[in-house]
Amino acid sequence: MLEVAGITKTYPTAAGGLRVLDDVSLTLEPGRQLAIMGPSGSGKSTLLAIMGGLDEPTAGRVRLDGVDPFAGDAAARAAFRNRRIGFVFQEHYLLAGCTAVDNVVLPALAAGRASADVIARAGRLLERVGLAERMAHMPDELSGGERQRVAVARALVLAPRLLLADEPTGQLDSRSSAQVTDLLVELAAESGGMLVIVTHSAEVARRVGHVRHLVDGRLEP
Repeated sequence: MLEVAGITKTYPTAAGGLRVLDDVSLTLEPGRQLAIMGPSGSGKSTLLAIMGGLDEPTAGRVRLDGVDPFAGDAAARAAFRNRRIGFVFQEHYLLAGCTAVDNVVLPALAAGRASADVIARAGRLLERVGLAERMAHMPDELSGGERQRVAVARALVLAPRLLLADEPTGQLDSRSSAQVTDLLVELAAESGGMLVIVTHSAEVARRVGHVRHLVDGRLEP
């Protein structure tokens, strides 16, 4: 289970503290999906970064399956993220010199776990996202939607408990956006993990199903 309790985030400024998140709480059970909507500057990406252990809250706590990702040092936090959390961003961040399948395997290489089973899983995931014939292609040989589907497969290769997606379809056309959103929901549900998508798109949110709105740093019921 993902537990977010009383999260506040304040950034220091010359005029005093700028509060981006204000007492945000939510829970998400295994196998569930959530879309978070809100205007630009409402704190959506900051909340996602805190859920994923990328940014530490000013107050409040995060627990993923009972574990506090901020309890250890930076190295322990990075290992926790790699093992338990998958990320999909608006930019695909694929390595230009690596093939599609090599890009998918990268998280396992970083964790020292690029076993034959993981490599086989990378191939199966690329098949699932419709890229069975494109595994050996370089990123510049793929369309925008195909590159983002590689990024989805990469985020799932270690079967994370929590999948976080920050505007993952923001640069895609409507058809590719629908395909990527449906893949995120379907593959996360199959693994029994949890999915949180931050989006401006009402259509993306509709496809996810469960929606909450973040306005002025506060999460509406």
